[in-house]
Amino acid sequence: MPPTIRRLLPLFALLTLVVAPAALHAQSDPASEPSVKAVAKAMPAVVNINTERVTQRAVRDPYDEFFNQFFGGAMRRPRVVSQKVQSLGSGFIVDPAGYIVTNEHVVERAAELKISVTTNDGKTYSARYITGTPESDLAFLKIDSKEPLPFVNLADLSPNLLGETVLVLGNPLGYGSSVARGILSAKNRTVSLNDTEYKNLIQTDAAINPGNSGGPIVDIAGKLVGVSSVKMAFTPQGVPTQGMGFAIPAEIVREKVEEFKKIASGQKVAPKPEAKSAARKYFGVQLQDLTPKLSESLGIEAGSGVLIADVDAHSPAETAGLKQGLVIHQIGRYPVASSKQIEDLLAPVDTGSVVDFTVSVIRTVRGQTVRQLQTIQLTAR
Repeated sequence: MPPTIRRLLPLFALLTLVVAPAALHAQSDPASEPSVKAVAKAMPAVVNINTERVTQRAVRDPYDEFFNQFFGGAMRRPRVVSQKVQSLGSGFIVDPAGYIVTNEHVVERAAELKISVTTNDGKTYSARYITGTPESDLAFLKIDSKEPLPFVNLADLSPNLLGETVLVLGNPLGYGSSVARGILSAKNRTVSLNDTEYKNLIQTDAAINPGNSGGPIVDIAGKLVGVSSVKMAFTPQGVPTQGMGFAIPAEIVREKVEEFKKIASGQKVAPKPEAKSAARKYFGVQLQDLTPKLSESLGIEAGSGVLIADVDAHSPAETAGLKQGLVIHQIGRYPVASSKQIEDLLAPVDTGSVVDFTVSVIRTVRGQTVRQLQTIQLTAR
């Protein structure tokens, strides 16, 4: 071994003793974890939302009707009972002036509501409902503060990569600020819950519980991934699920906030033209999902078929004899039970494509009214 290197060995050993513990400490220090830094960055902008509404209902004593039936005379006026209804949710500040984003379903019927917002530092404010849309399930609130408020920056969003770590921030079950961790499981999901269809959602396995609605989901850089919206606890068939939480993507949130700010400043926002579905664009058919009650009234098995709500004039559907009120049961060889299924099946269609629509037609056979299936071939316009 050269003499120069032999003389430097004690110095190398000394540096190892000094540097190694410092590096080990940096690796094991919880404050250096990316998730901890992300929470510290985003959590100050997260708020708890408490809404309060007073509902009134008329209550009549059942004995009044009994005595009126047998003895006549006017019954007493029903008693009016007032009931206070409260709900909890989450939200987050998107502007230092105090503008807040949350779910529309958290503050629905806001004109009748008293909305209280508690910021992460424990201060409580009265909030004003600015605007919102049930279609996007997003709402815009405003609180007044003398000082600029911490906020989530919508100019720098998460790239939303499948498998990336995500953190759900919010107010689950009213317990206050809380964090859940998971991954971004899927994108462009469509979920139907309680007869409401939510489109273009992102999916995560991080825990989303009642009260998380309206709160932000961020990545480990603290950038917005989306807004917690719905959780699927059971499938439509009643099968319990795990890790099936859904959120509104950050890009949609940014787009809607720009629109909401224009409304807040008094500007008129022109409604965006509704994109035509493939069924209407190519064949002139407007679709409507069948509810259980509607299926029963039509004599159709629940979960089977899609109603034709209307037919455009001079369209391929009208030319072929399709009419409002008929039910589509099959596209090609595939049974359908929702308008989304039909749209998915028609996605590859272009002008000139030929598609078989199987509909049920009511006919009279030997004096009896029966529903029969008939396949009609349509050419896309």
